[in-house]
Amino acid sequence: MGKPTGFMEIGRRTLPYVDAKKRLETWDEFVEGADEATLRDQGARCMDCGVPFCQSETGCPVDNLIPEWNDLVYRGQWREAVERLHKTNNFPEVTGRVCPAPCEGACVLGIHEPPVSIKNIEQMIVDRGFAEGWIVPLPPSRETGKKVAIIGSGPAGLAAAQQLRRVGHEVTVYEREDAIGGLMMYGIPYMKLDKRILERRVAQLREEGVRFVTGVEVGKDVSMEQLRAENDAVLVAVGATRPRDLPVPGRELSGIHFAMELLTENTRTVVAESGSRANGKPGIHTRAEDAKTTPIHCAGKRVIVIGGGDTGTDCIGTALRHGCKSLVNFELMDRPPADRAADNPWPEWPRIFRVDYGHQEAAAVFGDDPREFAILTKRFVGDEKGQVRGVETVRVRWVKGDDGRMALEEIPDSEELFEADLVFLAMGFVGPEDTVPADASLERDTRSNIAADYERFATSADGVFAAGDCRRGQSLVVWAIAEGRGPARAIDQYLMGESDLQRPD
Repeated sequence: MGKPTGFMEIGRRTLPYVDAKKRLETWDEFVEGADEATLRDQGARCMDCGVPFCQSETGCPVDNLIPEWNDLVYRGQWREAVERLHKTNNFPEVTGRVCPAPCEGACVLGIHEPPVSIKNIEQMIVDRGFAEGWIVPLPPSRETGKKVAIIGSGPAGLAAAQQLRRVGHEVTVYEREDAIGGLMMYGIPYMKLDKRILERRVAQLREEGVRFVTGVEVGKDVSMEQLRAENDAVLVAVGATRPRDLPVPGRELSGIHFAMELLTENTRTVVAESGSRANGKPGIHTRAEDAKTTPIHCAGKRVIVIGGGDTGTDCIGTALRHGCKSLVNFELMDRPPADRAADNPWPEWPRIFRVDYGHQEAAAVFGDDPREFAILTKRFVGDEKGQVRGVETVRVRWVKGDDGRMALEEIPDSEELFEADLVFLAMGFVGPEDTVPADASLERDTRSNIAADYERFATSADGVFAAGDCRRGQSLVVWAIAEGRGPARAIDQYLMGESDLQRPD
């Protein structure tokens, strides 16, 4: 590495956030930039560690060449860093913003010191690349005459589309929404991912020759039979969009919503009112109060979010920007420890206590972290009009049984009633919707996902492949990108007999 002693001389620094109260006034991205000197210092912290676990199976799913571009940033060779970054990742501007960075959890330096700030370096490399005009469309040098249809325009579908188009196949992406991007477009809030960032990359795919068809739902508006007849291969990348429900008494009350009902409709409203659309036109920064036309609005409401994770945090941040009256976040698990537990060794993902952006913002507004740990929802309480007015809970503890498994145990006399006008369920997803798999009669696995082996990605229907969350279950954006690149190679090999596309490891 360029500075062998960098990790001993330089401390970890991450990109700062805009002040918590200040950033609640807008839907703008809240991560501030960094000067070049700071980033070069952070690149210098990357060790010559011999085995870079950051890009291994426990680290980065797309096998990013992390030590290489860290070193290039340290040396000031930004254009080369952009090139190395794109060798493995189609959308680093997205992962650099929203990925929880499993690479940092597996960083060798992280055994005894704070890990290298890999995620921030990744974001700044790609942002610099776009600013300098280094990232340009790369249309294929030859056409194969083969046609591929891709169902779903999330990260898996788009990654596959770009890979397949660059080797000369004719690619058409079908999206049931009115804009391209899947959950990246409407599911991730604007303040975490400015949609112009996404539209900029979609514009690149268009110029490379990828064709997009929006507002069309396969299985309803067009059949799988028709797509299979018109194309040489079909890739199903519809995601895992069936939310996990909470079937307790009172679930039928008004005011109880799945998290994506809030996030999708709110982002749709912000995008529309900002002028930022999928046609690539520039938008404007929109103040929080401008989104009051969204169907679900939290202004003046007592809000409870059930479920942690990124989706729960995004609900918190959205409700705060609406101007909610109060906010509580229920988490079923115990509060994680400050440091790795004995059963959570490096290089596993560190299951430690973290304060995300929404928790910071809630503390800034209401004076405390909004999370209630080790709490179980027993029933929802409503008024005479059928509107939710509260949530009855009980405290729980986790105990290890004779078989070594952890089991939930309710704590006697710990019942509580939390007042609420709106409740959002953010407990994850349980698999893909039935429309496309049923229309093509695709086999499912025991978890209801589309059955398709890794590396081959082939389903039970000839010429039909599956990738992303609909194949492996709910996961991270970076895993979806890896899942998109894998079937691109498999489809190319199916169509041409061989493939030069990167092989998934």
